[in-house]
Amino acid sequence: MMADIDTVSWLFVPGNAPHRFDKAATTGADAVILDLEDAVRPEDKEEARTHALRWLSDGGRAWVRINAVGTPWYADDVDALAHLAGLAGLVVPKAERPSSLAELASRLTPPKEVVALIESAAGLHRVFDIAGTPGVARLAFGSLDFAADIGADDTHEAMLAARSTIVLASRVAGLGAPIDGVTTVLHDPQVVENAARRSRALGFRGKLCVHPAQIVPTTRGFAHSDTEIAWARDVLRAAEGSVGAIAGPDGRMIDKPVVDRARAILQR
Repeated sequence: MMADIDTVSWLFVPGNAPHRFDKAATTGADAVILDLEDAVRPEDKEEARTHALRWLSDGGRAWVRINAVGTPWYADDVDALAHLAGLAGLVVPKAERPSSLAELASRLTPPKEVVALIESAAGLHRVFDIAGTPGVARLAFGSLDFAADIGADDTHEAMLAARSTIVLASRVAGLGAPIDGVTTVLHDPQVVENAARRSRALGFRGKLCVHPAQIVPTTRGFAHSDTEIAWARDVLRAAEGSVGAIAGPDGRMIDKPVVDRARAILQR
C-alpha cells in the first residue's frame, strides 16, 4: 500500500462503519482509506477514530484520512494513529500549509507516507511548496471541495487548470504522479472508466473511489489499451538502431520523446 504509481484505485470507507473494513480490504482496491473526515458526522468522529484504531491494531492495514488541521479532532487523530503498525499512511484533507504537513510527517514513527489532498484555492496556490514538503509522498485532488471553494462547477473543463497544476507540481517535486478526485456516478462503469481515462491523459495515475463498483472501471481507465500497446511496440521496433528523428509506421515522426513514451507504456 505504498503511494507508488501502481496504487491506482483508492477506496474510501467511512470510519464509523467497521463492518465494512474487512470487506473493503477484499474488494481488489489498491489502497483502502478509512475516512474520519467527510464521511463521518461531527458527533460520530470519536467513535470512528476508535473503530479505525481498533482495526488497525488488530491486523488490519489501511490508509486513514484524518480531519483537517484546525478542526477539533485533528490533534487527537494524529495522537491516536501516529505510531500504529497497521497504518499505511495518512491522507491529509484541506492541505494548505507546508509547515503543518512537515510537522505531521515528523511525528509518524516509524516514518509513514503522507498524501496531501488539494481541496482549496489556498492549497492550489501553495501546491509547489506542498509538493516539496519533506514527508509528502503524493498529491491528490479534491475536485468537489475545490469547485465549491472557488464557486465553480465540478466539470472537466472547469477543473482542467487545477488538475494540470497539480500534475506539474508533482513532477517538479519528483513525486509519483498524483491521484485524481472522486467520480460521483456510482453504478455506470462506462462513466467511471471515461473519467479515469481523462485523468490518465492529464498525467494522473490514480483515482479516489467511493464505492467498490468503481474499482474495476477505474483500473480499466488507467490501463493502456491494446491499440496503445501495439503502437508502442511498433515505435520501438521502428526506432531500433536509428539515430535522430525517423518516420514511424503510421507516417508520423518518431524522435526521443516519442520513444520515451512508448517505453513508458510498455513498462506499465
